[in-house]
Amino acid sequence: MKRFALIFSALLLCVGFVVAQSGKGAVISSAAPEFDFGIIKEANGKVSHTFVIKNIGDAPLVITRVATPCACTTPEYSQEPIAPGREGKITVSFNPAGRPGPFFKNVAVYSNGRDGAFTLRIKGKVE
Repeated sequence: MKRFALIFSALLLCVGFVVAQSGKGAVISSAAPEFDFGIIKEANGKVSHTFVIKNIGDAPLVITRVATPCACTTPEYSQEPIAPGREGKITVSFNPAGRPGPFFKNVAVYSNGRDGAFTLRIKGKVE
């Protein structure tokens, strides 16, 4: 009987852990994670695009860092938490000075989201 009680208690404990972990947490999403600037003129200077991101999880989303591949690409974002079901914005700017030809840049968005880094992409061609 003691063995049955021990097994039953362990089973209840495992079920409790599973139920406690069933929430999604914060989850970042974007309907349009890629933007094509098309052909841009180097002489016209910096270009920018604002990405709309959404928290489709059930906990507040906090963007902790946005990493770009080079100094030619710079991000701007709010560090305020994004409530579940709400949207936030990340503006990515690209400076074409001295960079003729096609470009493809991945921008990594780090957050408390369950899926780790989320990638935004910009591309275009500098003339």
